[in-house]
Amino acid sequence: MAVTTKQLCAISHLHDLSNATLYQNTELRARVAELEAELAAVKSAYTTATDIAALDKKAHNAQLSSLNRHISAISCSQAQDPLVLCVLDGDRLLFLRSLIEQGYQGGWKAAQEFTKAIAQELVQQGFVGFERLSFWITIYLNKRAVVTALRDEGMATPEQFEAFLVGFGQASPRFVIMDSGPGRESTEVKVKEYVKTYIRFPQTLRLFFGGIDDAYLSMYSSLEKEELVGKLVLVQPPSDASPAIRQMVAKSLQLDGLFMEERLTPLSARRPCPLLGLTEPALNPNVVTNGGLISPQSEGQGSMGPTPPPANRSPDHFRLIDPSKPLHKRKSHCLLYFGIRPTPSSENPPPCNEYYLMECSKGANCKYSHEWLLNSEQLETLARNAKKAPCNYLKNGLVCPWGDKCCWGHVCPSGARCFHLSKGKCWFKGDGMHPVTPGQVVETV
Repeated sequence: MAVTTKQLCAISHLHDLSNATLYQNTELRARVAELEAELAAVKSAYTTATDIAALDKKAHNAQLSSLNRHISAISCSQAQDPLVLCVLDGDRLLFLRSLIEQGYQGGWKAAQEFTKAIAQELVQQGFVGFERLSFWITIYLNKRAVVTALRDEGMATPEQFEAFLVGFGQASPRFVIMDSGPGRESTEVKVKEYVKTYIRFPQTLRLFFGGIDDAYLSMYSSLEKEELVGKLVLVQPPSDASPAIRQMVAKSLQLDGLFMEERLTPLSARRPCPLLGLTEPALNPNVVTNGGLISPQSEGQGSMGPTPPPANRSPDHFRLIDPSKPLHKRKSHCLLYFGIRPTPSSENPPPCNEYYLMECSKGANCKYSHEWLLNSEQLETLARNAKKAPCNYLKNGLVCPWGDKCCWGHVCPSGARCFHLSKGKCWFKGDGMHPVTPGQVVETV
């Protein structure tokens, strides 16, 4: 078959295109190889620069740490009274039961023995030659919760523990016991701030910390980053500590015959603590009371544990109420507030609302009676009257931990149409304590 001229031209054109494509592909491959070589050079340079920067940073940090230690050493040598501080998380680390049971004498003895142990540890660490050392002990604890735990577990009475704390605190003017208030985190926060603040002081030689557990791992990490762990000494680390605590490089101090080995029941598993400080406006001006009607913890804070419920008491210890007298006529809280004296025939003191309806945390210091034998009808009357007094948690903008079980009023009995609310005199002052029902029209004055 003869090939025409037109076909020859087409074949020649295809040949030229093929050659051009091959040439272009070769050039592109060469360019890719060139770019890959340049990229590898850039990566190598970047890695080298990063390594150099990391080494420079490490050297800078080491130099800075050395300078800080040098400054600290100079400051300590010039300071008249170098500081040796000790802070204890009293919720986690408690002194021996045998010491607490001794009350005041036990507290004094614990303070003396603890001071001797710290002094011996300082000598072993080579801190000698100072004319004076200023030694401070600070104990933070949720006092109410610790007292309740000791009592519930049969370890000590509130009176014994209170006397123990007094004895410990009076052993030295530099021994301080601080009630951190309700809530498990309140003690942790205060201890963490104490450690992070005072361990940075150049005149602080050592800071002894008792009560370590996993809640303080973040604090320890920050001290480790700042290379301040060398000043820290862990007092009585728990034998069942987590691996993270066991791997800490800080020194530890085990003291025999001073602290409990076991831990109390976790505070978070206990009943909610009542609101504190409601009768001390000078100490807590932002918290208001009920204007005379007694709400949770509006009386003085004496004994700190909830009184056992009436069911746990023998009927022989109760007094019978005269059923011919209305329950609310017995020297009521409202009468006391307005200065009206009860009639001579009224029983005194009247029943304690919290004891019979929830649980009373004022114990022996409660001014109201726990000894009346109330029947179901009287209990219903007591509960109905208690709802006429506002709950101080809600009144102060807080969440009531008792919820629906709270014996005090969470809403005003008169609702949104409360006459006293329109005059600005209603005791139910919290948000949501005058709810508007659907379809209700509220008249504004």
